[in-house]
Amino acid sequence: MANNKSSKKRVLIAERNRLENKSYRSALRTLMKRCMTACGDYSKEPGDDAKASVKASMNAAFSKIDKAVKRGVMHRNTGANQKSRLSAAVKQVIEPAATT
Repeated sequence: MANNKSSKKRVLIAERNRLENKSYRSALRTLMKRCMTACGDYSKEPGDDAKASVKASMNAAFSKIDKAVKRGVMHRNTGANQKSRLSAAVKQVIEPAATT
């Protein structure tokens, strides 16, 4: 355990930040899963409502990723990688449907 007042305070702050980051990452994973699920639903039943759902979930996930990078919850390259994965999945689902 910490020996002086400032190090005790740092331990408390680190724990507080860890819990905030944990909840942020959890919400981020949820939004990414929601986007992937929407992509799966759209591939099964293409339609305007499903397409809007995919785009809305992707935008929400992108926003959350950007905020996580801004807050320092994740590294900017990790955020870019996650956004790239999501956009590739969405493009793979929507683009073939648009060309056929």
